[in-house]
Formats: sequence, structure tokens, C-alpha cells
Amino acid sequence: MTRGSGTTETKSGREAGAEGGKKADAKAAKAVGVKRGRKADAKAVRETGAKGGREADAKAVKEAVKKPGANIHELISRLSEHYPDARTALDFTNPLEILVATILSAQCTDERVNIVTAKLFKKYRKAEDYYAVPQEELENDIRSTGFYRNKAKNIRGATRMIVERYKNSFPNMMETLLELPGVARKTANCVLSNAFGIAAGVVVDTHVLRLSARLGLTHEEDAEKVERDLMAQVPKEHWIHFSHWLINHGRAICKARKPMCRECFLNDICPSAEL
Repeated sequence: MTRGSGTTETKSGREAGAEGGKKADAKAAKAVGVKRGRKADAKAVRETGAKGGREADAKAVKEAVKKPGANIHELISRLSEHYPDARTALDFTNPLEILVATILSAQCTDERVNIVTAKLFKKYRKAEDYYAVPQEELENDIRSTGFYRNKAKNIRGATRMIVERYKNSFPNMMETLLELPGVARKTANCVLSNAFGIAAGVVVDTHVLRLSARLGLTHEEDAEKVERDLMAQVPKEHWIHFSHWLINHGRAICKARKPMCRECFLNDICPSAEL
């Protein structure tokens, strides 16, 4: 009887242990699942936020009232008065730095770019420095700006072309800048206007695109077509400052999701006021 009881108790102990182990495994699996779920939710929130910002800008352009646009001369007068010191928010000291900073600014805030370039420009002082290091090293240095692989590839390609094709003489013409990898009209205009004071066109970023539509200055949605419309209306002597004025106004008042129309000093001439 004693041996039988011992055997039974041992068996029960093993079963209890097994059951406890199963419960522990289930609890651990559940905890892992919850943790993964939280991470997935957090990632989804981040991605939704970034995507939401882009969608809000696109929606704002499409919903802009299709009415006669604001009087361009009155618009320039008011914008210049309210933003007399408007300039690019990107930090730079030479053409190479503004080129790199503008490439990094794609789908990234100027504040984040300035944080990254504060260290980057101390490490990479010449064009050849960017392609003298492995691609992976440059990627790590700019990772927090997003899309870092493609940006690193474009920066390396552009700086190599500056050294090899232009013999380290920085291009200062629209046609030559557009030959550089990763450089379209927006980037070329940023470099020419900020580094050389050359008005070859109007910088069209998301703020300029959104405000140009709301102000009735264009009914186009493509950046290059919007630029052509602006160049046709804005006197050339204001091309450089005009984009800075709109960018400042877009950040301060005419925001993508909730434009502050009642506080806006343009509401009496804006066809989209009180959207």
C-alpha cells in the first residue's frame, strides 16, 4: 500500500509539474504575444502618423476652393510684412552642406535634419569624404532621417560626380545640378537660392504646394506644374523669398489638418478661408 501510494503521489506530482509547466509556458507565450502586439501597435501608430501627415497635405490640395486666386501683389505685401526674416530652416555654411541637408530633408523634419547634420558636417567636410567611407557607415550616420539607404546612395553618387565630373567645382546652374543623383528641381532650387542667391525657380515643398492651392494660385497637384504657375505670377525678384514666406505661413497658420483661418491675416483675400 505504501509503495502504491508513493507511486501514485509521484505520478500526481509529475502531472502537477507538467500542468504547471504548461501554464507557465502559456503565460510566457501570452506575455510575448502581448509585448509583440504592443510593439506592432506602436509601429502602426508611428506609420499612421507619418502617412497621415502626407495624406492631410494631399487632401488639403484637392479640397482647395477652385475660385479666382488672391491678388499676388497684395499677397506678397502682407507676407513680406509678417515674415521679414524668413529663410530656410536648414543649417548650412556652404553649397555642399545645403545640398546634403536638402537631400536628407525628404520625408523628414528640418529640426531632425539639423540634429543629424550638426555631427555629420563635422565628420564629412569635403565632397570626397562622403564616398570615402562604406555605404553602411554613412547610412548609420543619417539613419534617423528615414529612407537612409536611398539617401546615402544619392549623397555618395552626387558628391562623387561633383569631384570627378566637375573637378570639385560646385555646380551653380539648374541644368548641371539636375544631373546629380537624387536632385530634382526642389533640391536644385534650394541649393541655388540659399547658397548662391540665384533665382532659377520657386521651391515647391508640401507647404508651398498646399498654400498655393488654397490661395488659388494654382489648380495643379504636380510640383513642377505648380512651380510653373507660381513663376508666371510671382515677380522674379520675389521667387526666392516667396517659398520661404509660404513655408513660414504654412507652419504657423495655414496648417494641413486645421488651418487657423480666423487668425489668418490673409483670410479676406484667400478663396479657401474658413475651409
